[in-house]
Amino acid sequence: MARARQRRLRAALPWAVGAGVLAVVGLLTWVVYGTAVLGVRTVRIEGTSVLTPSQVDDAAAVPMHEPLARVDLGAVRARVERLAPVDRAVVSRSWPGTIVVKVIERRPVAAVPVGQQFVIIDASGVPYRTVGRRPAGLPMAHVAQPGEHDLNTRSALIVLGALTPELRTQLISVTVTAPARISLELRKGRKVIWGDDTVSARKAQVATALLRQKGNTIDVSAPGVVTIS
Repeated sequence: MARARQRRLRAALPWAVGAGVLAVVGLLTWVVYGTAVLGVRTVRIEGTSVLTPSQVDDAAAVPMHEPLARVDLGAVRARVERLAPVDRAVVSRSWPGTIVVKVIERRPVAAVPVGQQFVIIDASGVPYRTVGRRPAGLPMAHVAQPGEHDLNTRSALIVLGALTPELRTQLISVTVTAPARISLELRKGRKVIWGDDTVSARKAQVATALLRQKGNTIDVSAPGVVTIS
């Protein structure tokens, strides 16, 4: 009878161990997903410059004390990325109770004069900020309707991206009245007639070489046959 009991105990032991493991897993799952023991206690904001941490925190709208494991990170990211200055956001969990929101803000490329103010656009042409004064070191882009889908805005950005360091140092503004009517205003009253945005790298090289020549107007619209007057 003793041996029979031992055999029954040995046979039942794996089941008992398995049941114990399942009970522990169930308890841990309940603690992690069903209680506030590992709930959100803090929201850490990183990477802000134009925005303030409180602005990002308000937009993120992370539910405090909700179990950290149940926070919808994608939804938090989507809410933060609705802020105009935000290019993208990365949202992650930091155990035991912190949501980390890392913001990558848009980088300014040009300032578009609109009345007495300036609309700041990024490299994609997205207008994301309006200021009363042009930020130092930022060229002006004269376009009628700044925007990522505006042809004139896109042409201005192509030209700005192709400029040599010498041209960029002297640049005051780029004006695009039509995709084939682009011009640059330089320091000391000089002007570069650019034409359209094709072969802009070649035009930039030619215009840079002609900066040492006398004349206030440099026409590189046809870079193979340039004029200066």
